[in-house]
Amino acid sequence: MVSEKLAAIDSFSEVIIHTGQHFDQNMSDIFFNEMGLPKPDYNLNINQMIHGQMTAKMIEKIEPILMDEKPNAVLVYGDTNSTLAGSLTAAKLNIPVFHVEAGLRSYNRAMPEEINRVLTDHLSSLLFCPTENAVNILAKEGVQKGVENCGDVMYDAFLKFKQQIKNGENETPEVDSPYILTTIHRPENTDNNNNLISIFKELDKINEKIRVVLPLHPRTKGQLQKYGIQTKIQWIEPVGYLSMLSLLNSAEMVITDSGGLQKEAFFAEKKCITVRDETEWTELIDIGVNRLSAPSELNGVFEGMRANECDFSKKLYGNGNAGKIIVDSMVAYFA
Repeated sequence: MVSEKLAAIDSFSEVIIHTGQHFDQNMSDIFFNEMGLPKPDYNLNINQMIHGQMTAKMIEKIEPILMDEKPNAVLVYGDTNSTLAGSLTAAKLNIPVFHVEAGLRSYNRAMPEEINRVLTDHLSSLLFCPTENAVNILAKEGVQKGVENCGDVMYDAFLKFKQQIKNGENETPEVDSPYILTTIHRPENTDNNNNLISIFKELDKINEKIRVVLPLHPRTKGQLQKYGIQTKIQWIEPVGYLSMLSLLNSAEMVITDSGGLQKEAFFAEKKCITVRDETEWTELIDIGVNRLSAPSELNGVFEGMRANECDFSKKLYGNGNAGKIIVDSMVAYFA
């Protein structure tokens, strides 16, 4: 959404670096194609490494690009290793960092994403927050300059592309309704034998009552094979953004450990269970549309959540114009 707005301004040009962190074709190239994003100017193809090694390799590759391109700023998104690598490299070269999705905190430093987002926020000159809660978190950390509550760019995308879903402008795997849409990929779940066994044991219980559909992340697929875990739930290959929105639109509920899908469930007015000890999207917990669950308690939490009435009327993530607010702020910064 930001690239689209930037393209409309003659005084701005955008150079896109794709680190390759998400290496599966259905988790990378298809997103650029489906969402009409500009083709990356650089593709570093860095993936399948441990976190420190991956981040270091990204910095090594990004630095000469920035030295050659000489950008006026580096815009980074989210909380991935790519986010941190881009931010650190830019900061070392005295290039301003602009962070989209700033101010989020799970307060779990064991999560690589938490380290990435904290460091990036404290290196940034402009911090674009998706919620008022994120603004308040930054203020408590002493970060107030350059902070703006712009709303969530993911909500911009949801509003834009949901019409294509309604018009049937995508190929979606055939899944019999009703069903629960599920994604599991976080290391704390996939790398922990007991957690992964518990999750799929509980999902199998839920599947006896209502079909569970799981687009299977490459990490999760490998760990299921490694631990010899069998399941009766319906798994499908990873899907692109539009297909995921279509699956979400037809689902009864969402079970996930993903950050992004928690929000998209709210956008689509679907109840969500998050298989984690904490979430950075605390406002969804506060209004009762999302609940946290331990792996071994998933079936019980599902029964409770299924019986709950939820209110999705609150505008937690802006009005769908985050991209415009972000670009306007960057224009003002350089003015």
